[in-house]
Amino acid sequence: MQGTLDLPELITFLLCVAILIEPIRRYGNFTRLYQEGIAGFERFMEVLEVQPDIQDAENAIEPEIIQGNISFQNVSFQYRQDSGHVFNNLSLDIKAGEFVALVGSSGIGKTTLCSLIPRFYEVNAGEIRLDSTNIKEIRLEALRRNIGLVQQDVYLFAGTVADNIRYGNVNASDAEIVAAAKKANAHDFIMALPNGYNTDIGQRGVKLSGGQKQRLSIARVFLKDPPMLIFDEATSALDNESEKAIQASLEQLANDRTTIVIAHRLSTVRNAQRIVVLTEEGIDEQGTHDELIALGGTYANLYNMQLSL
Repeated sequence: MQGTLDLPELITFLLCVAILIEPIRRYGNFTRLYQEGIAGFERFMEVLEVQPDIQDAENAIEPEIIQGNISFQNVSFQYRQDSGHVFNNLSLDIKAGEFVALVGSSGIGKTTLCSLIPRFYEVNAGEIRLDSTNIKEIRLEALRRNIGLVQQDVYLFAGTVADNIRYGNVNASDAEIVAAAKKANAHDFIMALPNGYNTDIGQRGVKLSGGQKQRLSIARVFLKDPPMLIFDEATSALDNESEKAIQASLEQLANDRTTIVIAHRLSTVRNAQRIVVLTEEGIDEQGTHDELIALGGTYANLYNMQLSL
């Protein structure tokens, strides 16, 4: 029958069609990927070109030695102009080497208060002084280099254990990393990992437990060796065994450093040299644990409430 293809001719025809279609399909995929890539690249460049709101002053200085005296002088702060003040005319002095605990109900502004020290936010009124120098007059890099921050939500990077600890001091040697891990009570569990300090921990440390992540973050701060420390609910999400080990590391780390601890578990700050109680009105009470319990005020109510739970 005229016009009918036999089997070899049909196969040849189908192969020719496939050969013709494949380049067209590749070109279509390339066009789609190119458009997606260009759009992503443009957004990435826009992010890089954004100027940070908080920048160094023109004559910003870099102090040679920072002792760690912190002074809040009539500080007022609000996140937006149309929102209420988080703080209004708040004043607080923290001496170098002092261990101060901030307590209060959730949302009262404890973390915000500590975030003002490294200038994550800028005060609206008043000033914060570090060793009698307004922090706005200190270079941001120098200011933040002298502050160690341990948070409840630890951020670890994909890579090895050693790489994540070295984030505290990129020029540290292997021996210094091991020494920092030992101080943070992390050396033993690290050595139990398949490749020790060269073990890959996965994205955000997915292969580690919460207590192990927290000890790596503490090892970072030991390696950084700053004169000022901020502990923001560092043990609130841990079990009792992990909390005990980490609490010991934190106490060793806080020795002879200006230390501010934010805590909901009041039992973890009983040994603080001074406890500052924050309320919506500002600083409500200050004193040692025994002094505040004897006072029978806000702190005593919070402490007794936790004991009854």
